[in-house]
Amino acid sequence: MDSSATTGRSGIGTDQGSPAASGQPISKAGQAIPNLRDRIPKLEPRRRKQEPSNPTPVPETPALPPRPDPSTLVFQTPVRRILLRKDHELFLASPSYNRILSFVFSLSESVADTPISAIKDSDLSEPVKAILRILDEIEALCKESPPDDQGGSRFGNKTFRLFLDKVKQRGHQWHAAFLGGKLPDAAVTEASAYLNQSFGNRTRIDYGSGHELNFIMWLLCLYQLSVLEQSDFKAVVLRIFARYLEVMRLVQMTYYLEPAGSHGVWGLDDYQFLPFLFGASQLLHHHFITPRAIHQELTLEEFGHDFLYLGQVAFVNSTKTVKGLRWHSPMLDDISSAKNWEKIEGGMRRMFVSEVLKKLPVMQHFLFGSLIPAAEGMSEQDPNALGSEENEEEGGEVEVYDDSDGKRHVHQPTGWGDCCGIKVPSSLAAAEEMRKRGQVESLRRIPFD
Repeated sequence: MDSSATTGRSGIGTDQGSPAASGQPISKAGQAIPNLRDRIPKLEPRRRKQEPSNPTPVPETPALPPRPDPSTLVFQTPVRRILLRKDHELFLASPSYNRILSFVFSLSESVADTPISAIKDSDLSEPVKAILRILDEIEALCKESPPDDQGGSRFGNKTFRLFLDKVKQRGHQWHAAFLGGKLPDAAVTEASAYLNQSFGNRTRIDYGSGHELNFIMWLLCLYQLSVLEQSDFKAVVLRIFARYLEVMRLVQMTYYLEPAGSHGVWGLDDYQFLPFLFGASQLLHHHFITPRAIHQELTLEEFGHDFLYLGQVAFVNSTKTVKGLRWHSPMLDDISSAKNWEKIEGGMRRMFVSEVLKKLPVMQHFLFGSLIPAAEGMSEQDPNALGSEENEEEGGEVEVYDDSDGKRHVHQPTGWGDCCGIKVPSSLAAAEEMRKRGQVESLRRIPFD
């Protein structure tokens, strides 16, 4: 039989190019059904775009420089020396800048992976115990100086000035007691000036990260004078600084201290920053407390007493009238999305450099003496032109500097221009006034929650 006829009758062709020969299915109409397997892209899981890395390197810890011989120093009352932008630039290139950086970062490194409860009373040196007793007495002075009734006002209470006066009056006595006459009176006067400036501004009744820095500089002076040793660093952070935070929270709540600068120097907290730097170091390699844990109330309640970062977040939450970090502390909320505490600790180091030491509005109030000397060539303050910030009377003029070009301009202490922010009431005062009215549990939820 003719093979071609057979092929036609069976409907099966031997042509290599036909659909049947290629193995493709044939529709009823006789057309080949296309193979879509090779045309549809493969379904693959969506990959997250890698977050751009921060181009600013994490600041390293400079080696602690040798301490000066006290016999070679000419002790003096610390004064402001950063009066112009060029003074600030000189400071950033000076040994004092490196000394401050080294001391703060060394404190932070000393408490890596260490909870507060790890430091026992038996581990404390006598100078550390003496400093803790001073802080206990300062707390007692606050309780002995109750605020005046201001009729519900949320601005700073003027009794705060009486409290500061008491601290200053007792300062020399405290230092003489625990230094035991080992140092001349001039050294005590210089060191105590930093302690006096650690609790807020007497005229403006405000408090900010610059005052917190003064407290650390007081501790640096004691280290410079060999009162504190490097072996005390863990206790300095986890016992002394932690106790200072407790005292400052009482002072802030008692006198409704206003935040120093309405624009917020840190953007993390109205008042403090170093608890976040030291606290991130404490949690550096923690096995189960992650950065997201700051949103868990049970975690804050259970571990806040042992870790400075968590304790500060818990305090911030307790002083707000709105519930939720993303509403009252958006930067803390953003930071909590970091992968680990190493990234947060590195970011806090960057912030300390960029938002404190390199910020002219903050450092213009910094005090220099013989223990933390000014750089050669820095301006000297004219005592007749500008009085001590501590002693300015209400109604007097306060000189400040614009951060954009360093120009000098003058404001009354009762209000600030747009360049420096506006005088704002204490945010924690609002929460405290609510408590006084019996509205403890009435934190407002944002409608979008």
